[in-house]
Amino acid sequence: MASMYSTCCVLFLALSIVALHVSPVLPTSRQVFVGRNELEQGFRVALKPVDSGKNLTKWERIQQGILRGQHRLKRLNGMVLAAVTGSGGVKTPVVAGNGEFLMYFSIGTPPKSYSAIMDTGSDLIWIQCKPCSQCYHQSTPIFDPKKSSTYARLSCKSRLCKALPQSTCDHGCKYTYSYGDYSMTQGKMATETLTFDKVSVPKIGFGCGEDNEGEGFSQGAGLVGLGRGALSLVSQLKEPKFSYCLTLFDDTKKSTLLMGSVAGVNHTIGAVKTTPLIRNLLQPSLYYLSLNGISVGRTRLRIKKSSFALRKDGTGGLIIDSGTTITYLEESAFHAVKKGFIKNMKLPLDTSGAAGLDLCFTLPSGTTEVKVPKLIFHFKGADLDLPAENYMIADPESGFVCLAMGSSNGISIFGNVQQQNMMVLHDLKKQTVSFVQTQCHKL
Repeated sequence: MASMYSTCCVLFLALSIVALHVSPVLPTSRQVFVGRNELEQGFRVALKPVDSGKNLTKWERIQQGILRGQHRLKRLNGMVLAAVTGSGGVKTPVVAGNGEFLMYFSIGTPPKSYSAIMDTGSDLIWIQCKPCSQCYHQSTPIFDPKKSSTYARLSCKSRLCKALPQSTCDHGCKYTYSYGDYSMTQGKMATETLTFDKVSVPKIGFGCGEDNEGEGFSQGAGLVGLGRGALSLVSQLKEPKFSYCLTLFDDTKKSTLLMGSVAGVNHTIGAVKTTPLIRNLLQPSLYYLSLNGISVGRTRLRIKKSSFALRKDGTGGLIIDSGTTITYLEESAFHAVKKGFIKNMKLPLDTSGAAGLDLCFTLPSGTTEVKVPKLIFHFKGADLDLPAENYMIADPESGFVCLAMGSSNGISIFGNVQQQNMMVLHDLKKQTVSFVQTQCHKL
């Protein structure tokens, strides 16, 4: 019988927030232009921690990520509630907004370089544009569409204009996009050439934001949606798929994002686990998965099937999200997981609350390794037996090790700590998500 324990080094049990720096797949000796219907190779993006270079310990960076994740959880729960309460009357469209990554690219002709938040919880691509009636401070000059020869307004009859949750018609398509904390952006819908280092993709639909209000956007010049809807960057490529591979919490090792036809799991080593995507009609941008159960140690926990079920009113369910640091489970399910770990861990509980996580244990002095019970997520068709570093994080200096999970009174989220050192492929054509254990820093 397989052992109920897996051993890990507690000094490498965390994942940070990262920023994206583009690296081309195509040859660097020439600039390549590919249309949305002719994109054959896609592009590769390297990941770099946003907090790198700051005077923060690894544990402090983890805590910063957890705080951002808690804010995102509130946004996601808020947008689901807004969709439900608005369904019987005037409906205000609300999307997740924000994320854990910054994406670097150029826009226009001649190209101007910008960074924008990458968000797997929304669809619209937008950046701040002149003339700007309300704009937040950004480190780069605000994009001026008058100085680009490839800028073109979208008509009100265009497919992308019709895909907007809220739009008006005024000499072309205009949009309004609201986020879960009352942040918003509004402006003109247009098409432009986006350049990812040497790879240029023309006629990508985006929002030229002239009125942008709220917190959380100031890290970049706008936002790049990678959701499931027609407006997102992934949906606008000929090959509507992307994959990412996140390294362990280590500034010296690069993570990777692959977009378009280069995205996949064929070049990785290990068993591919694939689970179907399910759709929430009230939140069609989000990547919902069917989670059937969870095992801790040798025990399949007694969790009601309804705990992770997507309800008819659009509430509940579980999403996979790269923009949330740790995993959040519906309250009763998290309580069962918590009991399972307390039962199996051979360490005393830490009750100080100093770590900011729901379940922590005290480490013996001088500990460099700790045995923890196995954790398996039973998705439909895909049992993910996670490595210990994907669910336990530790701070040896403070003397505790914690479960990288929390409780939610609404939507459940499979966060990015749990996705470390896995190639995670989102395929919008096949409507699946695939996982394979991978040494991400070797890609």
